[in-house]
This record gives sequence, structure tokens and C-alpha cells, in this order.
Amino acid sequence: MAELAVKIPPHSDTAEESILGALLLDRDAVVAVVEFLRPDHFYNQKHGSIFEAIVELYQEREPVDVVSVTEKLKKNKALKDIGGSAYLAELVNKVPTAAHKDSYTKRQLIGAAAKISDMAFDDSGDVRQILDTAESTVFSLAQQHLKQVFVPVKDILAESFDRLDELHKTAGSMRGVPTGYHDLDDTLAGMQDSNLLILAARPGVGKTALALNIAQNAAFKYRLPVGFFSLEMSKEELMDRLLVSQAEIDAWKMKTGRLDEDEFSKLSDAMGELYETPLYIDDTPGMTILEMRTKARRLQAEHGLKMVVVDYLQLAQSTRNLENRVQEVSEISQGLKNLARELKIPVLALSQLSRQVEARGITAAVHQTPL
Repeated sequence: MAELAVKIPPHSDTAEESILGALLLDRDAVVAVVEFLRPDHFYNQKHGSIFEAIVELYQEREPVDVVSVTEKLKKNKALKDIGGSAYLAELVNKVPTAAHKDSYTKRQLIGAAAKISDMAFDDSGDVRQILDTAESTVFSLAQQHLKQVFVPVKDILAESFDRLDELHKTAGSMRGVPTGYHDLDDTLAGMQDSNLLILAARPGVGKTALALNIAQNAAFKYRLPVGFFSLEMSKEELMDRLLVSQAEIDAWKMKTGRLDEDEFSKLSDAMGELYETPLYIDDTPGMTILEMRTKARRLQAEHGLKMVVVDYLQLAQSTRNLENRVQEVSEISQGLKNLARELKIPVLALSQLSRQVEARGITAAVHQTPL
């Protein structure tokens, strides 16, 4: 009996190794691939485990390198399975070209080491002076590559004075992103940068309509770029709502095609008005915070994003398998807080309340989370 031929799916170990090596060399490279690449896309299981560790570090806003990935794999009890830290080093060495930034840093370090070595071999040199110079040289190099360092109060005060002076000169003007609702803007002084705001209400009371109207006001009236993550409605449904609001026509008539000439003219005008509005809609269902973060960062880089809306919180997916949904929603909320702080923009997240809240007399609430 002829032996059955074993069919192996098309794959390339070399390509997988090159991708992982590049990610380990360039800590910013993960931003370019995390939106579409998944651990299960790797044919080699150990490569999938390594990529999963890289993504987890990215989510935790930790640097991605051989050392940090080694520790993460060790924590995940997967380091031995992938071949240990030696295999990670091997992946790095297989990358044809190293990241320019890392190469420059290594050249600086080699130069500093040579300088310190020359000083140490000089018999006339003072030991304390040599140690002090060596420490300051290495510390200076380390400082150049820290993402963020402690900031003295005097520097923060200078920034605060400039900001408060500007507010004083423009007394009465809106400090944050306006909602378009006078009483709400007066209470919040606009939606402040780095803040997460929760718009919560029971189903069917108009959360999406209110959030979309706020986004429309910010983008159309004030020309502020707004990103709208719609996890519930399609972009076509949202556009219909925008057109009805902008044209001030009957929604039922528009959906059934029963607009008269005057109403159709209003609809055409509304399309023209919205055409240049800096409102960007993403209706990908079941998005994770990681995907939102990547897309928002890209939108800010390309269009100067000033605000994000998420509709709604409970439909977002957690990137980890947690014990219950409460923990998942908590992680998603924390992720949105981090997004607001990282991009320095307000994030408005809608939240679905149980109908049981009616028994407690709660109908709707806007909550600004402290950061």
C-alpha cells in the first residue's frame, strides 16, 4: 500500500524569522504590523509564541527587545519551548540590516568604552576622576534613549503658566473640545485632553445619536478631526443619521425615497457640507483596544486627530482571556484611559446600562473619569 503523502501548508521559516528579528531590533516596528498580524498567522508555533509576547509588551507600553521579550516568555512559561534567549539572539542576528538607531547607539557605546579604556590605562589619571567621567558618559548615553524621564517642577510650572496665561487672555472661550451643547460645555469647559468620558444609558434612549451629534458638531462646526469607532452600527447607518441631522429632513422619508424636491435639495446640500468634514468612521466589528490604539495613532499622525468616540464599550474585545466579562470591560476601560493620555485627546466612550437601572431611577449619565 502506497504511503500517504503528507501535505504541508505553504510557509516560510525565513520570512517568519526576519519579521521577528526586525521587531526585536526596532521597538517601533510592531506598530506597523500589529493591526493585521496575529500569533496564529505564524506556521511555526514557537514563532507565534514569540510574537504573542511582543504584542503583550506593546499593549503594556513596554519596550520590545531581546531582554524584555525573554522576561515575558519566561513569565508565560514559554521560554524553554521557543529555544531560550539564545534563539531570540539568533533571530536578531539573522536580520540582514540592523535598525539605524540601534547601530548608532552601539557605535556611541563603543566610542565611550574606548575613551574610558584609554583613561584607565593612563597611569597619571586620578581614579576618582576616571570613575566619575565613565559614569557620566554612560549615564548620558542612557538618558538619550529613555522614553520619558523625571521632569522638574520648574519646567512644568513654565508650561502651566503659558497655558493659564492663554486661558486668561481668552477668558470665556472653550478650553477643551466643544460638544455643541451649551450647558454641557459650560459644565465640562469642553471635553479635556487626556480625559476619558463615559456616556452611559440604558438601551434605546439615543446614546449613539447623541455621541454622533457631538462628533458632528466638533468635526463640522469646529473643523476638529474626530475618529468614530462604531462597533454596533455600520458606516452606512451612521452616514444616514448624519445626513438626516445635517439636512434636517425626515429619516423615514429618506429611507423610503419619499422626499419631495425641496427635501432632496436639502439632502444634496448636506452631502456637500459633509464632504470636507474631518470625521473618520471605522465600523470594524469586535475590535480590540490594541487595534483602536494602532488606528488612532495612525489617524493622529496623518490627520491631527483631536477626539475619539467609541460606540460602545461592551462590544470591544479584550486581548486576553480573562475570567469574566467584568474584568474584560475593566481592562478595556483602562485601555481607553491609556489611549486618551498617550494621544493627549479626549475619548468619549458609550456604555450600555442594564434595564434594571430603571428600578433605581437612573436614566443616563455622563461621567468624566479622573486620570
